[in-house]
Amino acid sequence: MTKSPVTKSEQLLRLDDHDFTMRPAFGGPPIPVGVDVQVESLDTISEVDMDFTMTLYLRHYWKDERLAFPSTNNQSMTFDSRLVKKIWVPDMFFVHSKRSFIHDTTTDNVMLRVYPDGNVLYSLRVTVTAMCNMDLSRFPLDTQTCSLEIESYAYTDDDLMLYWKKGNESLNTDDRISLSQFLIQKFHTTTKLAFYSSTGWYNRLYIHFTLRRHIFFFLLQTYFPATLMVMLSWVSFWIDRRAVPARVPLGITTVLTMSTIITGVNASMPRVSYIKAVDIYLWVSFVFVFLSVIEYAAVNYLSTVQERRERKLRDRLPCTCGIANPDEDLMMTAGYSDVDTNNTGHYGMPENGGRQERILAQLTLADNATTGTVKIGSRSYINIWIDTHAIDKYSRVIFPGAYTLFNIIYWSIYS
Repeated sequence: MTKSPVTKSEQLLRLDDHDFTMRPAFGGPPIPVGVDVQVESLDTISEVDMDFTMTLYLRHYWKDERLAFPSTNNQSMTFDSRLVKKIWVPDMFFVHSKRSFIHDTTTDNVMLRVYPDGNVLYSLRVTVTAMCNMDLSRFPLDTQTCSLEIESYAYTDDDLMLYWKKGNESLNTDDRISLSQFLIQKFHTTTKLAFYSSTGWYNRLYIHFTLRRHIFFFLLQTYFPATLMVMLSWVSFWIDRRAVPARVPLGITTVLTMSTIITGVNASMPRVSYIKAVDIYLWVSFVFVFLSVIEYAAVNYLSTVQERRERKLRDRLPCTCGIANPDEDLMMTAGYSDVDTNNTGHYGMPENGGRQERILAQLTLADNATTGTVKIGSRSYINIWIDTHAIDKYSRVIFPGAYTLFNIIYWSIYS
């Protein structure tokens, strides 16, 4: 059997004289292990996977008298990862982590520094992807708080006391850390005890950081297009009701565009079982666009019904012109005439100063006519008028007013 050569540093630390599989001061009080962290970068925040990725320098501080060595100038010794495998080090792990690794370019990013009195500094550079439970009910006007949790895997609080070395000052961050979608508001630390029914109590360290989402991207990509589509759907209220090729494609285009916007937003989001703030805005906007199409369908239907009634009335009543016997009891004068707007309303033509179409049907009935007639001499008259523009007129006010009110309420609640 061959024996690996012992280096001078190992001889100085007397590694062969101790059993480093046991923690320092085994059988005595728990060994205190201080921790501090320097966050190098916060790489990604994923709403779909509900996680974040962070690169950090994790440093441990403890005292192991077995590593004390004589020194005339009180100078420490620094080692790489090769010595780490031969001594006891805290067995830290990241709770709720999905992936993590120690960087190894160009060599393992691990440093061990031993002081003459036995104090040890153990530092490593780690990238970890950990779970972050996000509440997206206010998305994209939300603020998220994520936590990175550090804990000993094997040693309970009876064997190892884990603590932040300098409280909140134990956490340092790089001022250049920035994210495209989030503004990092603050970092802070806490310490708690975690209980496992089969093994006991463990010290757990928390790194909390609060993120506020940038809204400008979503204003440009989601809110502004949705608002413009709703406003575009209102243009049909100013188009003549008889211009079917103009109003129908406009309504269908806005509906399909809103559907595309909703699908695009949901494609980049997790399938949560609750309604998000952006869902409320998009679906209310979709309803406004859809109602503008229904409004035109109602106008067109009512106009068609009225025209049928006109046609039946013309077919049922004879015309006085060219009649051989003008003294018949029933005669009708039907035509277009200018009458009082308050009495007849509007029909057909736009309201921009052009001549308006009005229908006045004067029916000559017998003296025993039904209720609703106006008697003049021995004849009676009934005024029949049509105002299919009224729905469009009211829609020009109601739709923008209701949507403006919705925006005021929405932004006052979520902003």
